[in-house]
Amino acid sequence: MEVKLDKRYPVAAGIEPAWEVLCDIRAVAACMPGAQITEQIDDTHFKGTVKSKVGPAVMSFGGDIELQGISVADRSLKMLGKGADKAGSSASMQLTAHLEPGDAPGHSVLVGQATIIVSGKLAQFGSRLLVPVSDAMLAQFADNFRAAAIARIPVPAPAAPPSADGASAVVPPPPVAPSAPRAPAPVKELNALALMWTVFKGWLAGLFGKK
Repeated sequence: MEVKLDKRYPVAAGIEPAWEVLCDIRAVAACMPGAQITEQIDDTHFKGTVKSKVGPAVMSFGGDIELQGISVADRSLKMLGKGADKAGSSASMQLTAHLEPGDAPGHSVLVGQATIIVSGKLAQFGSRLLVPVSDAMLAQFADNFRAAAIARIPVPAPAAPPSADGASAVVPPPPVAPSAPRAPAPVKELNALALMWTVFKGWLAGLFGKK
């Protein structure tokens, strides 16, 4: 079964800090709920896991990620992710994403097209369920992406204090300490029950919102 999604998400950060996140495959994976890169095979191939929580049970699914292209000029990323569980279900996602200027200064838009293919037990749910579940997961991804991009916005330097004659004093810049690597955020399991509840609430809102 195949599902295609075309989404636009506004980001309260400029293109440069948002691009710092989008061009970092580990940062992109960390934005997906429950996902984590566990091994780098070479420059374009990675292995990872997705942890899913259903009630008290936590399940882990293994998969592969292929980085198919990054364009600095277009601020775009193309990747393929695929995985399977022990029950015989499998899924793959072909993702193309790029950044566009936002409606206001210091804002941008994350634009993504995804083709999701599922087989096995996952396909039995049908598109009527897979589409809203995929939408909810991508909405969570977008929220995490926004937070990661905002965290990379440069902090402006403090203004120089005025001197005795009223002119701005020249303050030498502080010594630059070596930048520490960004620690990845702790990976939380994808809460399947909470995700399904989000989809169910959206279905109810649509049902009772009809005239």
